[in-house]
Amino acid sequence: MEEEAFEIGQFEIENRLRNLCWTVSGDYGLNLKLDTISYTKSVYVSLYDAVKQGAFSKYFDRDAFGLYLMKKLYYGAEEASLTSLAQLCVDSAVYRKISRERPGILEIRKKAFEDLMEYDFTRLAASFIGQIRLSVMQEAVLGPRSMQSRIRKAADMLEKLWDTTDTMAVIRTVDILYNRLVDPHFEEQHGSLETVLSVTMEELKEFRWQDFLEEEAYEEDFDRCLSQVTNAATQFEDQEVRAEEKKRLRARRVLVDQEAADKMYSYIELNYGRSYLSKTEQERVNRSLCRGAHADCSLYFTDGILSGMVKKNYQSEYARRARSENLKAYGHCMRVSRRNIEHLSDTLRRALTARSEREVLRSEFGRIVPAKLWKVGRSRDKKLFERELRKDSSDFAVYVLIDASGSQKRRQSLVALQGYIISEALSIVQIPHQVMGFCTFWDYTVMQRYRDYDDPREANQRIFEFYASSNNRDGLAVRAAADSLMNRPEEHKVLIVLSDGRPNDIIVNRPGSRNPMPYSGDYAVRDTAAEVRKVRAMGISVLGVFAGEEQDLQAERRIFGRDFAYIRDIMNFSGVVGRYLRRQLDDVD
Repeated sequence: MEEEAFEIGQFEIENRLRNLCWTVSGDYGLNLKLDTISYTKSVYVSLYDAVKQGAFSKYFDRDAFGLYLMKKLYYGAEEASLTSLAQLCVDSAVYRKISRERPGILEIRKKAFEDLMEYDFTRLAASFIGQIRLSVMQEAVLGPRSMQSRIRKAADMLEKLWDTTDTMAVIRTVDILYNRLVDPHFEEQHGSLETVLSVTMEELKEFRWQDFLEEEAYEEDFDRCLSQVTNAATQFEDQEVRAEEKKRLRARRVLVDQEAADKMYSYIELNYGRSYLSKTEQERVNRSLCRGAHADCSLYFTDGILSGMVKKNYQSEYARRARSENLKAYGHCMRVSRRNIEHLSDTLRRALTARSEREVLRSEFGRIVPAKLWKVGRSRDKKLFERELRKDSSDFAVYVLIDASGSQKRRQSLVALQGYIISEALSIVQIPHQVMGFCTFWDYTVMQRYRDYDDPREANQRIFEFYASSNNRDGLAVRAAADSLMNRPEEHKVLIVLSDGRPNDIIVNRPGSRNPMPYSGDYAVRDTAAEVRKVRAMGISVLGVFAGEEQDLQAERRIFGRDFAYIRDIMNFSGVVGRYLRRQLDDVD
């Protein structure tokens, strides 16, 4: 009964907000998603959001604004920051216009801002965009106030929207604020606003929008994402809470019918490139490795869409663009990168040289030492010989495993650069190594090979084909990496994992599957940590290189124990990784 009463209450709230939105807009055909959740925190926040949505639809081209946001996301803009800035611009563009027609709305806006500052002050104050929002709200509640110069400049830009009715003016303001406050290199890397707006509908609809969706389904992604992003830009929605909710929703199981399951393989092949394994080899690998927590999952090994292209499509163009961006980032910090490569290769070379040095030991056999012959018959010491020992300096194999999931998108070029630095240094000292990226789409964990163990040094350039997308099943990827290393003839083996400490994967259940637990949160961290322990028990050394957010550090520690490196600055990269690798070279007999 309580649940039924709650649903009835939600329906009544939504009906009230929808009627308000229709009344303000004058368009009773509007079908917008309204924020009923915030109603439990603040009636005024929900009411003002409904007003804003209606007013924006009345005075501006809502569809054109939403398409701009989608095109900006298409070029890699950070969603939460973009929609937060869009919220500020929408508020500035509508509140004066609608309050002239309906003066009571100013009081609703003021009370909404008072409530937002009361229950959201700490979170807003923690970011620069949040501080701008706080300053705007404080002026609305308390009157004109002094502001920091950077905040004042942003506020002045917002004030210019008070009297405009031009949708392009709102779009241009959002774009300028994003490029100045969030990503100063956006234009340099992707192009101007005109470039963003030139993205075609065909390109947008071919893009995989699953990373942006609140609910995981695989049809009509673009239309649902367009509606979702536009709604977020016209409501004072808590973007961080929304991001957490999206992660929680992604942890749910997704059921697909047999027809959809049959299409999976061809979809993976089309978007990630052909597999370099035969069908028989793939089946053998899956039978061997996809067990336990990874039952009903599959591994897919490919050299990437640029090497094994089925046909030219959006994904191949996206991969080319990612490679271009990564190479451009390398060009910007080439000097630092080369210093890292030289430092790391010198560290490895010194360690290998030390292992190759001749060591002479006293022994009971070997080459006789004439000076010791006096001991014969006079001493029990039988070590009258010398034996020369030489350690094998090349008895090592290294596997570099790179998390290529969507959560790495913001630092995509940095991760590619880290992989390239390691690979270049290992190539210089001629240690055989393989570099692989991994991500998970549906129930396939895609293992993309950038270079194989015995490839020439030129193959390292393919690491710049790295791009981030979809989810990540770290435990299965680590298991696959260990299997590869165990098939190598070298005695000593090292696995280096570049990750953000956030294993998270949707479970796609095929008909008749064993329905494993959702792979996320504590369960996924524990599974990945268990796989790392198993790998170490096999005699493989494992190093985790962390390049994520500080709040995920604890998970990284749980997974890798003491052997993990937190890379805050690319300048320190070679030193941190070099110390670990040298220790592995020095510690073995």
